Amino acid sequence: MRILMLASSLPKYPRETTAPFIEEIAAGIAARGHEVTLVAPWHPDLRRGTYERGIHLRFFRYAPHPALNIWGYAQSLQSDTQVRERAWLAAPFALTASFSALRRELHQARARGKPFDLVQAHWVLPNGPPAALAALMARLPLVVSLHGSDIYLAETQRIMGTLAGLVFQRAAAVTACSADLSMRGVRLGANPTRTFVIPYGVHPDQFRPDPAAAQQFRTEWNIPAHAPLVLGLGRLVSKKGFSVLLDAWPAVLRMHPTARLVIVGYGDLRPALEAQAARLGIATTVLFTGQLDRARTAMAMAAADVFALPIVREGVDGLPNVLLEAMGAARPIVAARVAGVPDVIEDGVHGLIVPERDAAALAAAIGRLIEDRALAARLGAAARERILHELTWENTAARYEAAFAAALRGEVRP
Repeated sequence: MRILMLASSLPKYPRETTAPFIEEIAAGIAARGHEVTLVAPWHPDLRRGTYERGIHLRFFRYAPHPALNIWGYAQSLQSDTQVRERAWLAAPFALTASFSALRRELHQARARGKPFDLVQAHWVLPNGPPAALAALMARLPLVVSLHGSDIYLAETQRIMGTLAGLVFQRAAAVTACSADLSMRGVRLGANPTRTFVIPYGVHPDQFRPDPAAAQQFRTEWNIPAHAPLVLGLGRLVSKKGFSVLLDAWPAVLRMHPTARLVIVGYGDLRPALEAQAARLGIATTVLFTGQLDRARTAMAMAAADVFALPIVREGVDGLPNVLLEAMGAARPIVAARVAGVPDVIEDGVHGLIVPERDAAALAAAIGRLIEDRALAARLGAAARERILHELTWENTAARYEAAFAAALRGEVRP
């Protein structure tokens, strides 16, 4: 198959951490013998070639002024819940340019005698409309892949919901990274018989138990070897729930006074979270590292005694990749029962699941795993086993391949 993808985010350079799942999906499909061209907006920080990991990369420029270079790459939304004003201004230029870029690729491929077989839009919004129009004009099937923030926009803004519904009507297949996201897409108009739940994956050789990397991370950040290390990882936006984790932290410290909380990531809420830590009197025990590259993120994961994922229903999270990475690293996990968490974590088997926004329950679960190292080791080992047997990027790519084949054949699921 020859697949033309449209995305609005991907890692801006190798090992950068913006939407790594987009690159992994594309590279995984290419590794299965398919030709993949990925079209995305240009960004000032981009350092990518035209062909990497088997993917043909095409970046389109759209901004008439540098101030409008705000399309995608986790820039368009304020804390993942509101569209920035400049993004609205950039939208007509970016949508027109993305459609033109797709049309150019489709025309050139046809002229070479190697036409594309289908068009894939990552995120129904904003990429569904230009991809649907390009696919319609080329008479090709459209596959729409849902990742989270797109569904939130469609659910909360009527015009966006209408646009998403029109795109879903045109889609030969829809994929979602969690069952929750799939159901929400169906409520917005996706055909349930053409909707596939395809969870993300992880490379278990990259995220794995690694005592040497763990020690290196602790040394780099001056974390004592005896101090229990609790890790939170993700963009510092509302839906990640880091404010709940900070609210839970005083109770953890009462149980384990030497514990350290490390929060890895970047985002709009960092000043507010740092102020919250100061207000709670816990600032000396909380470390904000900022954004780390993939290699150093894996080191942080290896160093964690407990991985905390306190996500909340503010915005929409599909299936946080960091959860799978923690599973691959065999970390004991405490996660909120939100989004795709129950799809991959069985409570008491692969980790501990707590109610959303319940700081007391979160603290109790973290404290339990710090205290009961046998339980922590058992949960971590079971989580890694699930990754090794089910949730690799290779398996994800195979599932996408099957969805693409069904779209080409016009098949529906029973």
